[in-house]
Amino acid sequence: MLGLNIHIHQPAPQNTTYKDHFELTHEIIETPLGPMMAIGDNEALYLLEFTDRKHIDAQINRVAKHTKRPIIAATAKTSSAAIKSIKTELKSYFSGELKTFQTPRMMTGTDFQKEVWSALCDIPYGETIAYADLAVNIGNEKATRAVASANGRNGFAIIIPCHRVISKNGGLGGYAGGLSRKSWLLDHEARRSGHILI
Repeated sequence: MLGLNIHIHQPAPQNTTYKDHFELTHEIIETPLGPMMAIGDNEALYLLEFTDRKHIDAQINRVAKHTKRPIIAATAKTSSAAIKSIKTELKSYFSGELKTFQTPRMMTGTDFQKEVWSALCDIPYGETIAYADLAVNIGNEKATRAVASANGRNGFAIIIPCHRVISKNGGLGGYAGGLSRKSWLLDHEARRSGHILI
């Protein structure tokens, strides 16, 4: 039990059928960097975050509000296809075998946020860029602060690689999952791609 202030059992709105309003499931996935919460259905993943990340309750509530679907705890029989997929991929990622995630994602955010998150996926495994460079990549070089804010609201830790964005001076910058995790992830990817972080 995480003790989070979240609307996990949000009821279905009236005048909807079960077919139109099927449930999302949530599940805890154990990883070498600590437990992560995944929310998904058989079509896509809606959230993947470390359970102790900053403002995770807001992230989960955003999914519930956006989808207007109940979120229930998964069991061995009800675990969704997307969560099963990401569990397998995370295992391969941490073992150094996987560099690109294929589990479908359903992003819930503004158009600008989605543009930033899409640009994050273009950062090659084992490499980093600065927040200012990410702003340039989306065609808005003056939006460094807004880009950093969108980066922090990414709801897919690791698989949308916001950990690959660092400060212009080479410092780690921020990371909602904690700087020790960010450092570990960058080192993990650098060693397996043959890059050396200075």
